[in-house]
Amino acid sequence: MASQKLTFTGSLGAQLAARLDLPDGRPRAFALFAHCFTCTKDIFAAARISAALVENGIAVMRFDFTGLGHSDGEFASTNFSSNVQDLVVAADYLRNHHEAPAILIGHSLGGAAVLAAAGKIPEARAVATIGAPADPSHVAHLFDGSLEEIEREGEAKVNLAGREFTIAKQFIDDVRERSLTSDIGRLGKALLVMHGPRDTTVSVDNAAQIFIAAKHPKSFVSLDDADHLLSRKEDARYAAEVLAAWASRYIDTEAAETDVETVEEGDVVVAENGEGRFQQTITAGRHRLRADEPPAVGGGDTGPSPYDLLLASLGACTNMTLRMYAARKQIPLERCVVRLSHKKIHAQDCEHCEQTTGKIDKIDRVLELHGALDEATITRLLEIADRCPVHQTLSRENVITTELATASTGG
Repeated sequence: MASQKLTFTGSLGAQLAARLDLPDGRPRAFALFAHCFTCTKDIFAAARISAALVENGIAVMRFDFTGLGHSDGEFASTNFSSNVQDLVVAADYLRNHHEAPAILIGHSLGGAAVLAAAGKIPEARAVATIGAPADPSHVAHLFDGSLEEIEREGEAKVNLAGREFTIAKQFIDDVRERSLTSDIGRLGKALLVMHGPRDTTVSVDNAAQIFIAAKHPKSFVSLDDADHLLSRKEDARYAAEVLAAWASRYIDTEAAETDVETVEEGDVVVAENGEGRFQQTITAGRHRLRADEPPAVGGGDTGPSPYDLLLASLGACTNMTLRMYAARKQIPLERCVVRLSHKKIHAQDCEHCEQTTGKIDKIDRVLELHGALDEATITRLLEIADRCPVHQTLSRENVITTELATASTGG
């Protein structure tokens, strides 16, 4: 993963500090992240979510709103509307220098901001909120003890999470005047609402209001006992992984797959997709999936490794063969589970192998057979497992031919 520090001019004229996290190779898409109220782009939840998206080939830009973090400007001069405009300007920056964001992500008040900004970013296809209020005015309760002073003096210093901020009356007026109901109703984009039922800063009722106001496609994910800031690593990691998997559904991968031709039933085409050092797009008939390598060998871990796919093939074939046999023989087999592993061993350690020198491949396969099965039936099912076509292919001598594709076959 590469990370670039950059600046751009915000809606109020200040220079805003941003970070652009990029995957190896060409990004599948770009995402824009809005942090929580008075937070910064470097809060753990933002960093973790960005990393998870990058691991899935998605570039992420996150920035400090005016007057926060490393950005210039006065926080007291900002409000919810200026935050929304900062998001629109950030999207303009991505559009002009890279590619417009397809995914918008907002945490807390940043979630409310992306809901308001989404209609002004036409290329965005998916919006995700984390612990977001359904109404921007929700943040006003943070200043309950200072509201009278703010109304009387025009501003007041407020302590938030151990830090002092100047809150101006125009901020309070702005959030009170803004409503997200119409913005959510006409969103026209896929929506993911993530919220913790035990969030004491923004209650989960807000998630329900957002979800009800939105039209499909929409999804809700409970963050269980996570706190508002996702301060526990496991909570931030879970939110990141779910969000990354969800976002992948709404990414336009056509450009990455233009080199993959239509595949006939029974044929398989595997092509590099340019999204990472080892990432591959696999086309099998009308089905598409991806393969990758783990980070330990330089991959992005965005899909199964070649050997994972090999084991998966054997496991799937084993279960399918057992299911067909059980159905034909009316055996009360309720469920099959196959656990497989692969390793290299010395040939001399194999009692029944013809090869006696060097190393050989060893696949361990463990079957779990559920149902009212007697011992004789289980023994028979174990024999049938060895008859699955993939098992037989792997067990006998094979011939693999390789030739260079001609121009007529797409080489």
